[in-house]
Amino acid sequence: MNSKVSFSAASKDYQMGRYTQSLATLNQLMDIQQDAKTYALLAKNLVQLGFKADAAKAYGLAGNCEGPNSYEYQKQAAKLHYETGSEDDALLIAMRNLSRAQEDPELAFIITAIYLKRQQRDIIRPFKTVLSQSANPDHMRLAALLLSDDLNDATNQTLSRNLFKRFPGNLAFRFLHLVFAREFNEFEEAGKHQAVIDASLAKGDIEILRKDNPFYHLHWCGNEDFNRYATIGTTPLNPERVALRRNQPHSWSDKIRIGYMSSDFWDRHATMKLLQRILELHDKDRFEVTLFCHTGPEYLKHNSIDRSRWGRIVTVHGFSDQAVLEVVREHNIDIMVDLKGHTSGSRASAFNLPLAPVHVGWLGFPGSTVNIDLDYVIGDHSVLPEVAKPFYHEKFCRLPESYQPNDPMHRPKPRPVTRQQLGLPDDAFIFASFNGNRKITPETIGSWCRILKRAPNSVLWLMANTPRNQANLLKQFQAAGISAKRIIFCPRAPYEEHIDRQQAADIGIDTFPVNGHTTTSEQLWGGLPVLTVKGTNFASRVSESLLRAIDLPDLVADDLQAYEDMAVELAENPGRIAEYKAHLKEKRYIAPLFDAERFCDHLEQAYEIMAERAKQGLAPDHMDIPALPPRTAPFAAE
Repeated sequence: MNSKVSFSAASKDYQMGRYTQSLATLNQLMDIQQDAKTYALLAKNLVQLGFKADAAKAYGLAGNCEGPNSYEYQKQAAKLHYETGSEDDALLIAMRNLSRAQEDPELAFIITAIYLKRQQRDIIRPFKTVLSQSANPDHMRLAALLLSDDLNDATNQTLSRNLFKRFPGNLAFRFLHLVFAREFNEFEEAGKHQAVIDASLAKGDIEILRKDNPFYHLHWCGNEDFNRYATIGTTPLNPERVALRRNQPHSWSDKIRIGYMSSDFWDRHATMKLLQRILELHDKDRFEVTLFCHTGPEYLKHNSIDRSRWGRIVTVHGFSDQAVLEVVREHNIDIMVDLKGHTSGSRASAFNLPLAPVHVGWLGFPGSTVNIDLDYVIGDHSVLPEVAKPFYHEKFCRLPESYQPNDPMHRPKPRPVTRQQLGLPDDAFIFASFNGNRKITPETIGSWCRILKRAPNSVLWLMANTPRNQANLLKQFQAAGISAKRIIFCPRAPYEEHIDRQQAADIGIDTFPVNGHTTTSEQLWGGLPVLTVKGTNFASRVSESLLRAIDLPDLVADDLQAYEDMAVELAENPGRIAEYKAHLKEKRYIAPLFDAERFCDHLEQAYEIMAERAKQGLAPDHMDIPALPPRTAPFAAE
């Protein structure tokens, strides 16, 4: 066989669209000629015939041959491996060419897409620039997802701004621009671009919300119906796969095997300040607890507690979803609980694989985890009222008091502190807000301004995330006629000091549509009553849930006007504030809110009902867990 003639014939057949004939010639040629161009032509034919996985291997062989096109062949191999779902093979080739990826958006896209899914963000940070500057829409969309990872990063801010300038009509980039504007309380900038969104919604164009980030969407939209549409970065759920997962064979045991998945399994994270006592209290005779941990090593190095007290630790950091599935299935988990939802560091997408007979969402995300295969969402009657059911694909599992666990054992007890020590005035009524600044919407700050005007002897003690936030917030207050002297800013503080300082204020005033969540429970623990307003979705109903669990439902205003009226009335009635503070002190160790033992009993009841339904082959259904009898003596907190 003349190799030159044969290759020429195979090449001509390919150009004429005779792929099968070209392939037949190449198969004969491979016996005597195995070089880059032959492998590459083989790959091209295989692509045309639909054999992309085989084409990827052929391009890989072509790339392994030294020559001027070696890199391009390797890149084509990586792209085809990625397209056919062979992510590990794609990474193997892409990481071999890592130095080029910072200049090549196609290679950067493959590496970033895979590692972003696995939440290994430290590897992909260098690719933000090349992706955001690409002309490929897929590359830019991926960049947009990546840029919201760290809102305080100056590079992220610049790249986001440049993306929006290049494509001002792109909804995803507009929403991303709004995320940064809200993060730094740039009210004028946010208002200008929010008006465009509002105008579209007023015309009934709800579909635009599909370009919004599910988590950041909650910070401006309290409409529970609209919240379902914010789905960027997710894939529609396949009902057939849900049914297959629920009906797959499963081996049950005497103990219920609970799996918790999170990236927050270290003692300094806010979630563990709530959850760790519950994990310690799980009944080891009835439950076997495994923590599937994808916490990054940069956080674990700061952990100072023996995590084995929480359960068996299984590391899945950096694993593909398929690898997560294999590890979880090895442990034969009965009920798999996602503690993240659509928040940063989530591996919720793994729940679209058949991890366990029962999938549950709890604690991390205040709403429906749209497009994720969850059977139940754990809540309570405040955050998940009857009117919310149409807006969730999950069935409601409502605990009797609050959905939020609290840890009275490890959380520091408030120590005495004076206003003078904190630089606060002794003769003023002090409203306080320690919520994240992105939660301060124009509606919230407008309400606070009206309260301050009606309560002239009051000041607002406000935590500012950054000097930039402080300047923008102060500008907004002054524009409304509030003197700078009446706004007292404070920075973040070490946790023990933060708990201590709560009691120095008279009352906490809540934000909306996202309330304080952990922040509100910290205030109540520290002895500071909190005033909130009835919400319209999960995220805006959390403070009500917490207040009811400590027997203070009268601090839940029916509407915004009532919220403002109550704030002013309290500022004029220090006696009522004293009563509320005395109530918190009296109830701290007996009311349900901080009673981890009681909470754990209720949660375990829920797990037992879920497991029993699954054992019997029954579909998930709404459930309300009955309350235990009221406690008559304080619970253990030491």
